[in-house]
Amino acid sequence: MHSYLHDLGLLRDRKFALLLSARTISVLGSAFAPVALAFGVLGLPGADATTLSVVLTAQSLPMIAFMLVGGVIADRLPRQRVMMAGELLMALGYFALAAMMLSGWTPLTAMGVAAAATGVGTAIMFPALSGIIPEVVPADRLQAGNVLLGLGANASRVAGVVLSGGTVMLFGGGWALLVSGAMFALAGVLIAMLRLTSAERARAERHSVLADLRDGWREFSSRQWLWVVVAQFSVLVMALQAGHGVLGPLLAKESLGGPAAWSAFLAGEAVGTIAGVLVSLRLRPRRPILFGTLICLPTALPYLLLGLDAPLWATVAGAFVLGVCFDVFGVLWQTTMQREVPPESLSRVSSYDMLGSLMFGPIGLMLAGPAAKVFGTEGALLGCAALVVLSTLAALLAPGVRNLRAPEPVSR
Repeated sequence: MHSYLHDLGLLRDRKFALLLSARTISVLGSAFAPVALAFGVLGLPGADATTLSVVLTAQSLPMIAFMLVGGVIADRLPRQRVMMAGELLMALGYFALAAMMLSGWTPLTAMGVAAAATGVGTAIMFPALSGIIPEVVPADRLQAGNVLLGLGANASRVAGVVLSGGTVMLFGGGWALLVSGAMFALAGVLIAMLRLTSAERARAERHSVLADLRDGWREFSSRQWLWVVVAQFSVLVMALQAGHGVLGPLLAKESLGGPAAWSAFLAGEAVGTIAGVLVSLRLRPRRPILFGTLICLPTALPYLLLGLDAPLWATVAGAFVLGVCFDVFGVLWQTTMQREVPPESLSRVSSYDMLGSLMFGPIGLMLAGPAAKVFGTEGALLGCAALVVLSTLAALLAPGVRNLRAPEPVSR
């Protein structure tokens, strides 16, 4: 039987503590960015939802384009160095955006280039993060490691969305983006201190990039549960990007009360993620992918409430539900991948996971502004809710999703 003390013992491990600190600080920086960027752009002279869509699309497209390359790099090079490079590139991009906002020089092309740098940094960093966790955490404590990393990240999101909303209101988006860049830079320094010995990382024979990608694709496509849920999330994330990136902030500006209201919504979601990881610490479903897919259904709730013009407290409650469900799913998903996929291929498989999950995100961002004009902001949000439900129900049709079982727990 698992014990809390056994799980929490990871915090005494120096390598895990460094990884946890770096990840927590990085997420604190990223929590500043959405509110700062959204309301910073919307506050520019002549800017509208389409302007914000362009900037966010410029951030998302390079992230998707470089994701597979990031997976190959992370399976070839020391993952802590790859993560460090990604964090520092994100810092550079947000510093550039902050400088533009603070100086008043904000041409759309320049903002797009800076946003693209943050997208490339994300593409480099995330596959390495997925692969480095089994290098640092013992196999029997993988779920506990994912939970503790998630708990630190989600606590940062709560603090970040609250502080970022206040910073934007008091000082403007530029200062919040500056804080974002500083946090990413600090995370990069902490990652640089995480030195894994060569014995902890088996080195496979080197192949060409294309051969590495083919091997990664073989590992990815041979597991039905994996590619079906990724296909589900390609549609779900498209709705999420439209709802969270453009339509939600736009509705907040139109009728909910502006940045403070949207920060409250994001804070409700962030608090939900904390509750979600605490639930996940004890949760051991025998069919983790089936359970994780089922709890994606309630994530449509906040978009439904926003589309129905529900009061702010109700939409914040809906965001809380979304946070709980997504974080439980995330812990079960990451742990299952780390158990089922060979370590030498994990970053590449993670990059296919991220590429597939995010590939329609830019479409959601690009269509959100025009959809708001054609159907109204509320109607477009109801469409997001429908996409979440339909994609999840479709994934449940796959036997691999329903039948994959977790290994028997080790008795203590």
